Amino acid sequence: MAKKKAPEEGAKKVNNPNVMGLRPEVLEQPITETLEVNYMPYAMSVIVSRAIPEIDGFKPSHRKLLYTMYQMHLLGGARTKSANIVGQTMKLNPHGDAAIYDTMVRLSRGYGALLHPLVDSKGNFGKVYSRDMAWAASRYTEARLDPVCGELFRDIDQDTVDFVDNYDGSMKEPALLPTTFPNVLVSANQGIAVGMASNLCGFNLGEVCDAAVAFLNNPGTDLLGVLKAPDFPTGGALLYDEAALRQIYATGRGSFQVRSKWRHLPKENLIEIYEIPYTTTVEAIMDKVAELIKAGKIREIADMRDETDLNGLKLTIDLKRGADPEKLMSKLFRSTSLQDSFACNFNILIAGMPRVMGVGEILDEWTAWRMDGVRRRTYFVMKKKQEKLHLLKGLKRILLDIDRAIRIIRETEEDAEVVPNLMIGFGIDDVQAEYVADIKLRNINQEYILKRIEEVAGLEEEIADLQAIVSDPGRIKQIIVSELELVKKKYAQPRRTEIVYELQAAAEAEDAQDVPDYPVHVFCSREGYFKKITPQSLRMSGEQKYKEGDGPFLQWEASNRDELLVFTDRQQCYKARLSDFDDAKASVLGDYLPTKLGMDAEETFLWACITADYSGHLLFFFQNGKAARVELSAYQTQTRRKRLTGAYCDKSPLAAAYLLQEDMEMAVYSTEGRAVIFHTACLNPKSTRSTQGVNIMTLKPKWRVESALPLDQTPIVNAARYRARSLPVAGALLREEDRGEQQMTLLD
Repeated sequence: MAKKKAPEEGAKKVNNPNVMGLRPEVLEQPITETLEVNYMPYAMSVIVSRAIPEIDGFKPSHRKLLYTMYQMHLLGGARTKSANIVGQTMKLNPHGDAAIYDTMVRLSRGYGALLHPLVDSKGNFGKVYSRDMAWAASRYTEARLDPVCGELFRDIDQDTVDFVDNYDGSMKEPALLPTTFPNVLVSANQGIAVGMASNLCGFNLGEVCDAAVAFLNNPGTDLLGVLKAPDFPTGGALLYDEAALRQIYATGRGSFQVRSKWRHLPKENLIEIYEIPYTTTVEAIMDKVAELIKAGKIREIADMRDETDLNGLKLTIDLKRGADPEKLMSKLFRSTSLQDSFACNFNILIAGMPRVMGVGEILDEWTAWRMDGVRRRTYFVMKKKQEKLHLLKGLKRILLDIDRAIRIIRETEEDAEVVPNLMIGFGIDDVQAEYVADIKLRNINQEYILKRIEEVAGLEEEIADLQAIVSDPGRIKQIIVSELELVKKKYAQPRRTEIVYELQAAAEAEDAQDVPDYPVHVFCSREGYFKKITPQSLRMSGEQKYKEGDGPFLQWEASNRDELLVFTDRQQCYKARLSDFDDAKASVLGDYLPTKLGMDAEETFLWACITADYSGHLLFFFQNGKAARVELSAYQTQTRRKRLTGAYCDKSPLAAAYLLQEDMEMAVYSTEGRAVIFHTACLNPKSTRSTQGVNIMTLKPKWRVESALPLDQTPIVNAARYRARSLPVAGALLREEDRGEQQMTLLD
């Protein structure tokens, strides 16, 4: 009988009586052990085996489905029922049939989620731009592999990729698919794992092939000049922002704006919307428009309906008499998902580890992986030819005396002795002897043997050439380039998403005029919870609600048309209008800025300020003792950019910041307990946001600047003691009467 395991030290026995009166023994498990033993394996399984795509551009569920269809000879063959494909896929994918069919739907031509669909579908597969249009059941639809899949499976049987056991070890499946082009950049992909996510936008196949060729020829090439911008199957117009795209190409994170395409039909006095952003649906758009009409924010619309048919998507808006279509669409772009942002997160599994990479890094990893695949394929072909050459050399030996070979075989009494006797008689090995022994009787004539031997010289040349390819990375790159050019020639399509390079400032000005102007009180907590409250609402309830552990940080009196600038620990500035935030009450937590503004993962809110006309200066105080004065106008942009990189210097962490409207005296504190007072007129204003500034305070290695405040907001009594005659200075130690309650926060 197995001995009962003793409970671990620290674990408690708990008796919980159940309904039958029994008292089973329950062991309490420490939370750290629960996380390590139970949670972490689950999290890693989701990340590695389910949600994050790999360098071939596929998640495991996609790869298993496509390989099953390839094994069913559906590449170039007739369509079969989707239910049949789903059933066969279960041999590789232990998930339910609904999950497998959902995967097939997303890859299908009918659904339209990919620029180059991988499944050639027949029947109702729904539409990516519709939330409510359900696809038919798998027993009603048919499918096969699209011709482009020939580039996914090319030479898969020539050792180009590794094969692994399926979940029960009954068969093999490819660990990756040997794609001949960077499918990871062509096929849009999204996945939510545990603690991380991935969101890859699609790019035009022709542009991706050109970018890959340019990268292979020159790794330092400017990819933005070749790979112009993302491309989406739903079309639309991409608002070109070079800085934002460069950030995405460099880091793999960032966002850009896509807006719908529309046309005005003056005779019918209506607007037709025929392409919408990839991230939204017609139902979401219509629901939001109906909400705006009900709230009285839009009065120009008489009716709106969905007229989507077999010709494609179409939303029709009937206008009231005298309505301005340009002005109406400007409002709708601002207030609905007719203009939406796509947040990029190029998180890809590389050798089983998730990595967020820019376009250049992705192409670098794909190139290295593809070169290994071509090298393996070349080596495989070379070994096959070497084996054939070896057999032909054995055949050449018996050409000297065919009759002797026949005599050896005839005079051998036992079948098992034929091969050894041929080996002894002609000095060949067992593989060659086996080949000679298996030659058909009709092929022992000299003509047949001579023709086979004539192949020897050609084989030797081919093997030498293959050997040169295996050992020469330059030759391998040439092969990849030729394959990319062939893929572009066969499958490239024109761009579907139009690139809009110039945004009209007039439209932005009209947007600003449409925003209602009224006074508001704004509050921001230490953790970044933001509330905009009208004076009437504040008078009714002035007690602010905060999350546990949080508290007040910044507050302003402003106008609803003013702009908010939010600074983070990654030297980024996020911009928004106060009108983008709903009016709130003091009794709610408010909007969480990192979520509302779409900050990067693990990016932390530090400080914020509000401006109406971008007048004044920003003072940045850094922990290394330096201070920078930057003109606030350096943060003003012609277009409504939502994020600015390089918002301040990254040489040292930010200790404090202040919006300066007029020169004054500032007090700077250090962790040593010293303070220095200086006049802001000593700092020359700079127009470069990332300026390093000048030294204000000299610090010993273990000390740093802790905070900075206007002198009139400090408890300092003996101001003359701390005033600096010249900068930098070490500062004076604070006296007891000058300490007071120091505020260690970033203040406006």
